[in-house]
Amino acid sequence: MSAADLLLTGARVRTLDPARPEATAVAVKDGVITAVGDEAGLREWRGSGTEHIDLSGATLTPGLVDAHSHPVWGLEMATGTDLTAVRDLDQLRAALAAAERTEGWIVAWGLDHNAFGGRPLDRALIEDAIGGAPAFIRLYDGHSALASGAALERAGITGPRTFVQRSTVVCDPDGRPTGHLIEHAAMDLVGERLPRPSYAERRKRLVELLSGMAATGLTGAHVMDLADGSVPGLLAAVEEETDLPVRLRLAPWCMPGADEEALDELVRLQREAGRLWRVGGVKFFMDGTVEGGTAWLEHADCRGESTEAFWPDPEAYTAAVHRLHHAGVRTATHAIGDAAVRHVLDTVEALGEGGRLRHRIEHIETVPGGLAARFAALGVIASMQPTHTAYTRADHSDEWSKRLGDERAGRAWRCRDLRDAGAYLALGSDWPIAHYDVRQVLATARLRRLPGAYDTEPVTAEQALTGLMALEGCTSHAAVAAGEQQVSGRIAVGHRADLTAFGVDPVTAPADELGEAPVRLTVCGGRVVHWG
Repeated sequence: MSAADLLLTGARVRTLDPARPEATAVAVKDGVITAVGDEAGLREWRGSGTEHIDLSGATLTPGLVDAHSHPVWGLEMATGTDLTAVRDLDQLRAALAAAERTEGWIVAWGLDHNAFGGRPLDRALIEDAIGGAPAFIRLYDGHSALASGAALERAGITGPRTFVQRSTVVCDPDGRPTGHLIEHAAMDLVGERLPRPSYAERRKRLVELLSGMAATGLTGAHVMDLADGSVPGLLAAVEEETDLPVRLRLAPWCMPGADEEALDELVRLQREAGRLWRVGGVKFFMDGTVEGGTAWLEHADCRGESTEAFWPDPEAYTAAVHRLHHAGVRTATHAIGDAAVRHVLDTVEALGEGGRLRHRIEHIETVPGGLAARFAALGVIASMQPTHTAYTRADHSDEWSKRLGDERAGRAWRCRDLRDAGAYLALGSDWPIAHYDVRQVLATARLRRLPGAYDTEPVTAEQALTGLMALEGCTSHAAVAAGEQQVSGRIAVGHRADLTAFGVDPVTAPADELGEAPVRLTVCGGRVVHWG
């Protein structure tokens, strides 16, 4: 028997393996877990070349995975002035007036819809603060933006446009574009004209970002985009020089209008892979956002909006999912409103038993109780982001809640109902929509508010998860969501050596304490990528 490359001892090991729930030592060889037990039993794995780390009472868990993130595309989304702390229009105008300009442009991101105080989004609210500069301001949800008059002019936008997908250049009653751009196709009209970072800068920022993620305990991320055709080359270039700090599984988008050739290309892309990254699955959108009026609801919101699917022909979506399924491709569908969720469930149900545990729904912000049981019955994985609750208020005074009304706002993010119904529930951040810090994801899943926000009431507190449920959401349930439960999500012999060690027990420690707990160690593919 050859010696281990890495030997971890002195830990409380939460294996999430029913055959051996706890241990105190783990041995790793060639990126794979080779032994789980106690230090005495694993002594034979120690050799002259073994890296031995005494974790001194830390709690070791399977490597934490962000089940919904955008670390590549997100670098573009999170470019420019950070507006995540802006709370009202005065603060917005001050931030834009002081914003750095790149090639003459003001680019900003992360703006909360609530900052407008219920006003319709209009460039007139910011024009005098930016001095006539072209400006592009991304709202926090990633599905809408506000562009200045100069930016609209550079993009040649003078009135409404027609798109294949549900997307809108908002215009006032006189046909004047307000600058409010809703959904991807409309946003791209201006976004494609923004200054672009160099290839070298993108590569540098990506490695820095992934290293930051690893420092919070993340060992993997389900990347819900492929950003653009350059990403496989970008990741390959990084791996020519070093190893990725975080394992990535990418799902390219399938958008309305995709023909057979486009679907065949999505199937072909599934072969793209590197050492610690691979294309695995396809991402769909069944709707947009509640705040943007593009969620697909069974009954209109308070403004008479959110009654249509992102795919103008929902049956074309169903046909695309079925075609990809029969080609062996897994799918993930963005579905926020109840009508969107129901349509995706119906689509998977028509696949029969072969559809079980192969398809997932992202976000699931408001649904009636009966739909939770269907997730379990059909084997559809629920993928949710607990930290999104930070954009809502328990008293329903926020824009999301006001759009929906009290009844639908009262059934927000039904994490516990889904778990109690027997569904698999994978948890993520949706970075840069919310911070990538996985400790905040774990803590907010239990608190229903951000850790440390003691002055904030929990949102639908009855939907809180237990500590074990939250941990499973970022480990064993995330593995099922990726179809990787035979090689990841547990600390067991033969599984990947993706491991996370906390200074506290993430299952039993108070959730507020967990939100800022020290991360003692992060191991990805058998390599120590963070040592705290």
